[in-house]
Amino acid sequence: MENVQWTYKSFNELSLTELYSILQLRSEVFVVEQHCPYLDADDKDQPSFHLCGWLNNKLVAYARILPPGIAFHEASIGRVSTALSFRRHGAGKMLMQRAIEHTIQQFPGAGIQIGAQSYLLRFYSELGFNSTHDEYLEDGIPHTHMIYGK
Repeated sequence: MENVQWTYKSFNELSLTELYSILQLRSEVFVVEQHCPYLDADDKDQPSFHLCGWLNNKLVAYARILPPGIAFHEASIGRVSTALSFRRHGAGKMLMQRAIEHTIQQFPGAGIQIGAQSYLLRFYSELGFNSTHDEYLEDGIPHTHMIYGK
């Protein structure tokens, strides 16, 4: 994972090729792997920032950083995705650590809230998120609200 090249861009800074790669990875993970047809184009990409991990010009890790007031009162990290072939090697942890750093730098003092898929509660807890115990269904998948550092 040490060869991964990281980029952090606003929506308007993304090239068409980068945007296509982002949409492709998100579709592979959330629609195909998780068998969850949903509308990915939710009008939240435009005001957000996009953290991408590239290896040999292929997108292998991605997270969307949302400003406060878009998904939650706090800033948020969403659409967290790693390519199937890069899981179990620390890519998700590396991605989230960078996403947390960027979110804190971009929106100091705003706090971070996420809607975590419930089966990943331990993963996010180990990164410093705490469950609010509010479980809900989103697109038929159990999710739980989590707050960073509280």
